[in-house]
Amino acid sequence: MSWRRRTPLPAPPLGTGWREAEFCVLDLETTGMDLRRDEIVSYGAVIVASGRINCGRSAYGLVRPERTVSVAALAVHHLRQVDLAGAPRIDDVLDDLTDLLAHRALVAHAAWFEEAFLNRVLRRRGRALGSAVIDTAALLRACGLTAVGTPRESSIEAAARQLGVPVHTPHHALGDAVTAAEVFLVLATRLERRLSTRDERPLSVRQLCELSRRYGA
Repeated sequence: MSWRRRTPLPAPPLGTGWREAEFCVLDLETTGMDLRRDEIVSYGAVIVASGRINCGRSAYGLVRPERTVSVAALAVHHLRQVDLAGAPRIDDVLDDLTDLLAHRALVAHAAWFEEAFLNRVLRRRGRALGSAVIDTAALLRACGLTAVGTPRESSIEAAARQLGVPVHTPHHALGDAVTAAEVFLVLATRLERRLSTRDERPLSVRQLCELSRRYGA
């Protein structure tokens, strides 16, 4: 079997302090939880730049899947086949997703899920996510707020309530992306304060990615 090498998306400057960097905070809703077969049905994204959520640079879209939405997934996001019938196919929105992710670090809650689905669709263009991925569930553990080794992460809603930030439209891709962005800002700020006592340099994108890998599920 021949394997085609996939080109990673353009990466952000990993040595940049997190307050000077840009992040794409992304949430996906899907037809189910099978990472190999299920498909994306909606996506929501917000851009965090200069340590702030830029509400004017948000994106939301529906995607028409080839696979039927499972009963379990329908009970979560309430997107029916009829709701998706007029939506574009994933190939038609892939350029938009690529533009959102290029030159930015991806932020997601339980990022293994978004990574798996994004890498599957990016494969269609011979592309892949790079190493600049930040998992808010892992950062929660890095802050000592969730026990290491906990089987699967608590929901983004539970994380937000734990940190005292608002929850925006649960199980709607854009609502969850906004909630995740707020959670990310709180956690990055806490980690910045903790690590600043050890290192005078600002907390970098690279450090956040490394913490995500170290404390990942």
